[in-house]
Amino acid sequence: MEHRTLDRREFTLQSAIAILSAATITISGCGGGSSPAPSPNPNPNPNPNPGPGDVAGTISGNHGHTAVIASAVLTAGNGIQLDIRGGADHPHIVSLSAAEITTIGARQQVVKTSSSDMAHVHTVTFN
Repeated sequence: MEHRTLDRREFTLQSAIAILSAATITISGCGGGSSPAPSPNPNPNPNPNPGPGDVAGTISGNHGHTAVIASAVLTAGNGIQLDIRGGADHPHIVSLSAAEITTIGARQQVVKTSSSDMAHVHTVTFN
């Protein structure tokens, strides 16, 4: 996993924004290299198509990813490696422990950071 060091000012600013807006933030930006960053999709979960009992996560800085945990997975209660590629051109993995799956199944909030790909990560919030 790639880590980025924040200076005190940036950390304070990002923390204040998160606290005041109750929004999930991603400190790492999308994109990289000489090409422009993809435009975030205004819908945080484009076409997740959750079925009855499924739980869709909200993805920060989203550009086509989806995070849906099927009701059967929630019922089984085992830890999983969730691929949130969706319609994006690259994958990210969100690792969820058995305890976190149980918490999500109880419709309580779990916030996780995805794996890094294409020089960025996403924060995924399940409610």
